[in-house]
Amino acid sequence: MSAPRRSARLHAVRLRPRSLIALVLVGAVGVAAFGWPFLAPPTSQLSAHAQDAPWLFAGLLVLLVAVVAATISESDLGPKAVAMLGVLAATGAALRPIGAGTAGIEPMFFLMVLSGRVLGPGFGFTLGSVTMFASALLTGGVGPWLPFQMLAMGWFTMGAGLLPGAVRLRGRAELLLLGVYGFLAAFAYGTVMNLAGWPFMGATASNISFDAHASVPANLARFVAYCLATSLGWDLGRAVCTVVLTLVLGPAVLRALRRATRRAAFETAVTFEPQERSPDGYGGSPSGTQAVKHPT
Repeated sequence: MSAPRRSARLHAVRLRPRSLIALVLVGAVGVAAFGWPFLAPPTSQLSAHAQDAPWLFAGLLVLLVAVVAATISESDLGPKAVAMLGVLAATGAALRPIGAGTAGIEPMFFLMVLSGRVLGPGFGFTLGSVTMFASALLTGGVGPWLPFQMLAMGWFTMGAGLLPGAVRLRGRAELLLLGVYGFLAAFAYGTVMNLAGWPFMGATASNISFDAHASVPANLARFVAYCLATSLGWDLGRAVCTVVLTLVLGPAVLRALRRATRRAAFETAVTFEPQERSPDGYGGSPSGTQAVKHPT
């Protein structure tokens, strides 16, 4: 059997209209959950309960991420895609603790970029969320920050699946594109996760903590100072690590993922059709049927 042509891209998960609606919904709520310090007026009840708001949004995001994962799985997540999801999620969860606490060296991010690129945005969002959940269980990192991490990693991996040139762009140009995306997205991930933890600071650091009574420009200046003081070095390490691993290991990993995707034939269904026997009574299966693969 010849390899599939490059004119078509194989999808582990095809996003149906209901899945797209669920993704848009969780994205809108996620933006509100991360950005509420800049969206809520100082006089609102949400700002008045600044210490409780992250817990509220954490509980809400748990439900919404679960709804999105269930919706995508109902759309087209067959057994082969589930197997691929399990292998990649387990690999990502195992990679995460390798550089924990060491200048932001987190090798799981490059695997998420390459997996999202090959397997598409729908699979990418599911993979990112599941991987972060599995790694939290593995490392004991379960807390109110976990739903934010799951959503942010889902966005991170889904974004790689939305990059242009998924069918025809190959070689150095593709690696350069993935490297640039990985660098910028690593900083974006760190920034949105800072938004999730920043309101918890309260008055512990008066110059950079969230002030529920301050104006949006004043809080924005505090947040920038918070990012520079607490996470710039970590985010830079994560970004550089992602770029280096993408450029060095990217060609081999991309080939392996694409080969596995072709062999899995996610969009091909196996059915059984009658097979004619030869005049001498031989040829064909004992039941008179043969397995035939049909594109779905």
